[in-house]
Amino acid sequence: MTTLRRPLSVGAAVAIVLAALNLRPAVVAVSPLIGEIRAAEGLSAAAAGLLTTLPVLCFGALAPVAPALSRRLGLERTLFGALVLLCVGFAVRLAPTTTALFVGTVVVGCAIGLGNVLLPALVKRDFADRVGLMTSLYSMALAGGAALAAGLTLPVAEAAGLEWRGALATWGLLAVVGALVWAPRAVRADPALPNPLPAGIAAGTVGGSGSARSVWRSPLAWAVTVFMGVQSLSFYVVNAWLPEIFVSAGSTAEAGGWLLALCNLCGIVGSFVTPLVAGRMRRQRAIGILLAGCIGAGLAGLALVPGAGVLWVVLLGLGQGGGISLALTLMALRAPDAARTSELSGMAQSAGYTLAACGPIGVGLVHDMTGTWSTALLLLVGAAVVQGVAAWFAGRDAHVR
Repeated sequence: MTTLRRPLSVGAAVAIVLAALNLRPAVVAVSPLIGEIRAAEGLSAAAAGLLTTLPVLCFGALAPVAPALSRRLGLERTLFGALVLLCVGFAVRLAPTTTALFVGTVVVGCAIGLGNVLLPALVKRDFADRVGLMTSLYSMALAGGAALAAGLTLPVAEAAGLEWRGALATWGLLAVVGALVWAPRAVRADPALPNPLPAGIAAGTVGGSGSARSVWRSPLAWAVTVFMGVQSLSFYVVNAWLPEIFVSAGSTAEAGGWLLALCNLCGIVGSFVTPLVAGRMRRQRAIGILLAGCIGAGLAGLALVPGAGVLWVVLLGLGQGGGISLALTLMALRAPDAARTSELSGMAQSAGYTLAACGPIGVGLVHDMTGTWSTALLLLVGAAVVQGVAAWFAGRDAHVR
């Protein structure tokens, strides 16, 4: 049966990349400012960790909601709405109360949670013959947005004389640009275009059919989900606490922010290269284990030899950037068609991000109890081992059945 497809265009690719750039700064920009936020609002380490945990919880919660909204409104209109919601979240966080800070964080988390699911679906629909290249560009934009937020938040705030609320709000300008670019695409959206997000994504069945086997009962799907969740857990822990870890080791907050930026810059390289390599391999076991090894080595190095910080953040960046792009690639490679790709994506992002949400607040609690970062970092090395095991099973040449 012939399906309608939007003509491939540079404009569509640029719009997708711009939207992807907005899916990390609202969360990552908190990290360089976390010391100032804790001092101003009187937050414990665990409460501060909640600021980066709440968005990730929203990522998991909104994964099943995105398909329902996209079926009702269309992919373009739903993504435009998500960008507008992101702008609203930035505005709410400007209000001078602790409650507004947390409420605005939930709002931006919901907006990003929608975008996490919608953008891969758009790539699958509009760039079906260039999935590897577009996945590279898309995941590179994710890492790029994180790197920009990590490296520029403090320098821009100091240059403009902004306190932490204003510094966070500056990234709302990028969201406004994204919404403006997507507004005409939402208006012109063709309702006849196929929606690759099936009804069954929320219920866990293909196309909503009660007779189809649930993807949630597939061991292969769970391997992809665990890989996605554990790599996301380490990513959000590093982006939440890396500057504070370096501050406790004697660095300045600005130096910690630049090291986090270096980590995410290296993530751009890993994000771009990994899908291009993985897409040419029948089995992705070796590259998955290699990436998990980079993450584990970087975490162990931070715990045991923090003085060699540059080396460890380079390893972390390469491993984490490659990890998220490999997770996105596996969602396509381990599924036989667009419907099951969407279903697997929904499962991996829903359960995976819920697992990842435990990371920042959990590490904050361990730090509060022990007074050191080393214990928490060594626990995360164990998580990297789990990621490597998941990569072994998720990387085999098979499809979710």
